[in-house]
Amino acid sequence: MFAMAALLGFSLTGGRALVFQASAFNPLLEGRDIAVTGTVLAMPQISEEAVRFRLAIDAARLDGRAVTLPPQIMLGWYAGFAPREIKGASLQGGEAHDAALELQRKPQALRAGERWQMTVRLKAPHGNSNPFGFDYELWLWEQGIQATGYVRAGPGDAPPSMLSNHWRHPVERARQSVREAIYRQVDDRQLAGVLAALVVGDQNAIDRADWDVFRATGVAHLMSISGLHITMFAWAVSWLIGKLWRRSARVSPRLCLGLPANSAGALGGLALAALYALFSGWGVPAQRTIWMLATVVLLRQGGRQWPWPSTWLLAMGVVVLLDPWALMQAGFWLSFVAVGVLFATDSGTDEASRKLAAPKVPSTFLPWWLHRPLSSLLRSAREQWVVTLALTPLSLLLFNQVSLVGLLANALAIPWVTLLVTPLAMLGVVYAPLWSVAAWTVGRLTGLLQLLADWPLASLSVAAAPVWCAVAGVAGGALVAMRLPWHWRLLGMPLLLPVLLWQPAPVAPGQFELLGADIGQGNAVLVRTATHALLYDAGPRFSRESDAGHRVLVPLLRALGVRIDVLVLSHRDSDHTGGAPAVLAMQPQARLLASIEDGHALQALRASTRCIAGQHWNWDGVDFEVLHPAAADYETPSKSNAMSCVLRISNGVQTALLAGDIEAAQEARLVAAEPARLKADFLLVPHHGSKTSSSPAFLDAVQPGLALAQAGYRNRFDHPVAVVAARYDERGIRLVRSPACGAAQWQSLQPGKIFCQRQAAPHYWQPA
Repeated sequence: MFAMAALLGFSLTGGRALVFQASAFNPLLEGRDIAVTGTVLAMPQISEEAVRFRLAIDAARLDGRAVTLPPQIMLGWYAGFAPREIKGASLQGGEAHDAALELQRKPQALRAGERWQMTVRLKAPHGNSNPFGFDYELWLWEQGIQATGYVRAGPGDAPPSMLSNHWRHPVERARQSVREAIYRQVDDRQLAGVLAALVVGDQNAIDRADWDVFRATGVAHLMSISGLHITMFAWAVSWLIGKLWRRSARVSPRLCLGLPANSAGALGGLALAALYALFSGWGVPAQRTIWMLATVVLLRQGGRQWPWPSTWLLAMGVVVLLDPWALMQAGFWLSFVAVGVLFATDSGTDEASRKLAAPKVPSTFLPWWLHRPLSSLLRSAREQWVVTLALTPLSLLLFNQVSLVGLLANALAIPWVTLLVTPLAMLGVVYAPLWSVAAWTVGRLTGLLQLLADWPLASLSVAAAPVWCAVAGVAGGALVAMRLPWHWRLLGMPLLLPVLLWQPAPVAPGQFELLGADIGQGNAVLVRTATHALLYDAGPRFSRESDAGHRVLVPLLRALGVRIDVLVLSHRDSDHTGGAPAVLAMQPQARLLASIEDGHALQALRASTRCIAGQHWNWDGVDFEVLHPAAADYETPSKSNAMSCVLRISNGVQTALLAGDIEAAQEARLVAAEPARLKADFLLVPHHGSKTSSSPAFLDAVQPGLALAQAGYRNRFDHPVAVVAARYDERGIRLVRSPACGAAQWQSLQPGKIFCQRQAAPHYWQPA
């Protein structure tokens, strides 16, 4: 039976994938100016840099000829500037970084339901591929988006024009109107963003700094409409409706005779949760949650008294049938483990057991009318605490981080958000001045959470553990949370240890490993020896709210369990230093070695030491040596590329050379000074493969077997350029491009091989 179900599931998933892939974006249309007509599908996302929105395509023309595009695309319309010759983004949402900028017509206030005509440039979905990183391509696939791009609205382009405005998407228009009203009422954009997230589900409105605080204190689930949030909302509404339904029997007994209070509560909770999810944007996590709740409610209303594990597994099966790719998302596992824990800990079982296990409220000093509300609040708080405790090992496994102040923060935040912030935010839809009061309550809470987040041990980070640790850790967390005698609960504690104590296999003494992160147009290479680590460059800054440090490097370092000893910034260009603030904040012990000027903004975060030719140190039998620039180079003004720190790494047998953005003049100087010391097995391609670098004499001196070009997908510079790639091919040097490889791992133990993350974790919709 199980084999047949699995075969049916695989067949249905494969069939759906084939149907969806049949409308995939034609790669021959990438980078072309295409005139499209379409309808804005959802509430646009607004930032300082751009307006991003989904467009349902009605028609498309290229050079006057009709062309076929995917039914739904995602676009960015940039404010004041835009990509001029983009051929792909370096990272999701980062299209502007990889392009020359030109003045644009200011984006107009797009609204869901409007029909527009505009010129766009598109590319196939492409996300960065890193170990333990966010899978942007999978996210686009689940959302039904098969092309991304940007609006062409420069002086030489036909101006975008709105053709019609209709109410085809009334819920999205209502959400947008409410969000705009919140921003009009609340002057502080940070506080308004939290309210927008709570009321209309616009999680992008929350400032990145606030997200950092919420995650560090373990209250992020309270600040966004997630699957767990909707589940708890449904449970609370169901309980409230059931109570009111029972009381209504005193006025009209026919109500309870016609529909029992338990059924009324369950169905009412499901209906209101569905409306809540719809108004919050009807995202994929919300849809999964509603299908799950519907399965459980309808099963129980049908009189099926199944054991809770069977009910739980059936709900999971229904969700996977509707959305098989949910199995690859962290949110799916968080939601279902949370619901399973609520089942296992007796939430939603018979009334007698709930009363028996309910927290007792001291009645000596409290009026009688407070007893029941406080008991209900304590019961809800207990459920939230149980879920928090049980999900801790799963959070460690999925995100490699858990808040150590989370219990205290949740004890304060749960009643504050539940009883004050959320009701005031919701009531503000009816009476807008209440949003100002709600913003004040948010401000008081975030100030307190900031104090907790600033504690030295506010959060715990662990290395990513294998699947067997996940099973043991979740089982241990559930056992500790269940309503069992304490001597049984304590048996769950040893099961948590593998998650907490797991460490990846170390690098062998005398050897070293390199990991070139997939960060788009920029450099970021992690170098590890047996007991030390160095990060060479920190990748680009994509926008005010996004950089390679936050998006890629911090999660990667956390998952690998790496503590950086030295951060080397080859030179001041933003595609090499953009992620440095996030890395330095995460790694307070790291020294900064760089060629940046004394007045650079990073000096305020961590005073740097100049990298000067001749600097040398040894870690675990591996030599590190700076070859460039010379001390005298700092005395004369130079291009930033000319000041790139060149680092040679060698264990006496194998050698790697990290060359930054040096150009032909610096390459010639290195070749003339000491050509024998340039010979290496691995080369980080200078300047990403620019035509100004990788001179024939330099390549003849280095003679690498492997070379890695870190560049953005379809970047505007065409890095690595064809003439440079030909030089590598002529010399038999294997040139690895990060857009095709993803994160690239190289080991001194196997100098002739390179491990590509994109090949190790392929998607079947990607071209071979």
